Amino acid sequence: MQLLLVEDDPTMQATLHRALSRRGMQVTAVGDGRSALSQWAARQPDAVILDLTLPGLDGLQVLEQARARGLRTPVIILTARGTVGDRVVGLNTGADDYLPKPFDLDELEARLRALVRRSGDAFQSQSPSSAIQLGAISYQKESGAIYLRGEVMELTPRELALMHALLAQPGHAVAKERLYELVFPGQLDVQYEAIEVVVYRLRKKLAGTGLTLMTLRGLGYLLRADAA
Repeated sequence: MQLLLVEDDPTMQATLHRALSRRGMQVTAVGDGRSALSQWAARQPDAVILDLTLPGLDGLQVLEQARARGLRTPVIILTARGTVGDRVVGLNTGADDYLPKPFDLDELEARLRALVRRSGDAFQSQSPSSAIQLGAISYQKESGAIYLRGEVMELTPRELALMHALLAQPGHAVAKERLYELVFPGQLDVQYEAIEVVVYRLRKKLAGTGLTLMTLRGLGYLLRADAA
């Protein structure tokens, strides 16, 4: 099982990393919200352990943005906040389970394995309509993964967010303003033209895939399959 552990307390992070690794899990640990989003998109873990109190983006913001990007990894929230209201907010934002601190490691492991098992069962039962095939690229809408000829496509988090936005409605143009909001969420210090840099880099990676990323003046960008 590959886990993404998002915990800003160094002692708690080290303890969980060590304990879960000893139980045969591969753990990637980060301590802030922006790193969490980046690693989540890049690694596509089997499950995410998410603390709510984080520097930068808090846990709920991380979860909300991840779900908006199409990342469907099961999430269990760990937090010292134990009120019913906090649990409801977390679950409504997209969490799959909730475990208040302090907790028992055996219970955490059992919940993680149950989440991953349920996620695997759901993936097996997906209908063909849950996947989009364009050229040599396959987009699994439920997991958010993008495959090139059967292999996971190597994309940066921003390129992945751009692809998710373009593949959400194949054949339809997406406004530049909307793409900027999805690729640079909440990053007011990033210049508007930065979206063009991401588009340029993605175009290079799409060469030979049977897809073309088109610029439609006044409308935005369109991802289309090349003619046979």
